[in-house]
Amino acid sequence: MSALPWSEWLPLPSLAGVCDADVLAEILDGGQAFRWNRQPGDVWLGVWAGCVAEIRLTKAGCQWRAPATLQASVGREIIRYLAVDQDPAAQVDCLPWRSDAHLAHCLQAFPGLRILRQPFGETLLGFLCSATKQIVQIKQMMALLAQRHGAEIVQGIHRLPTWPELALLTEAELRACLLGFRARYIHRTALFLTAHPGWLEETEVLPYPEAKARLCSLPGVGEKVADCVLLFGAGRLEAFPVDVWIIRTMSLRYGLEGWKPAQIAHFGRVHFGPLAGLAQQYLFAAERRTKKIRL
Repeated sequence: MSALPWSEWLPLPSLAGVCDADVLAEILDGGQAFRWNRQPGDVWLGVWAGCVAEIRLTKAGCQWRAPATLQASVGREIIRYLAVDQDPAAQVDCLPWRSDAHLAHCLQAFPGLRILRQPFGETLLGFLCSATKQIVQIKQMMALLAQRHGAEIVQGIHRLPTWPELALLTEAELRACLLGFRARYIHRTALFLTAHPGWLEETEVLPYPEAKARLCSLPGVGEKVADCVLLFGAGRLEAFPVDVWIIRTMSLRYGLEGWKPAQIAHFGRVHFGPLAGLAQQYLFAAERRTKKIRL
């Protein structure tokens, strides 16, 4: 990495509200995306689509840079990736924190937390890898898929394989990337998407209920995976993914012990409103931090 000629560090106004290293880590490495890795000096190296970038937090604010040959294209794409069309402060103010003390606590704990807007197809691949796995394991699977089957972007850094490229792989080749039973789902999904060009692009822009139903028709995609893909890959902030952390926090903090995931998801969308997915990310981050402190 050090041999790469990098651009100069540039300010990143879209992360102006982030002034805490833990919050930056939560945005980039807290379960939304799986291709950011911390480098020496608290620099984060990330890869998405054909982009490679580094982000760091300084006293002057967040900064970014890219390999010199990619600076112009990354400069355009990072704007979408960081969802700069959103106003995080205004969004947070629309959440029901005034009547929800626990949510208010979570908002104070992670000032500036935001939802990324990742490439839709890559987000689907990442969350198909996520079943019963922790973040570090998902990142390992994604890294192997990129290294072995994705084209090189710059020296030593590879993008993820596209769905048509994945369709050319055998299930055994996918399993060799530590995917386990997930290889079957990814293989079948790749074959379906390759046989139906434009299907993902159509799904991404559909209304939330229709988009979710279509995603749930894919092999290995349940409600939680579909909601994650829509929240982190399509900007559908009404999605409320329910995983073990959300089940835990909704049970402990909201009295929903014994509720099924679908019931919790419905409660979340009703209680937190059209920005339920943003509330979910704050709840998720706070619950994981509480667990770490107790350990």
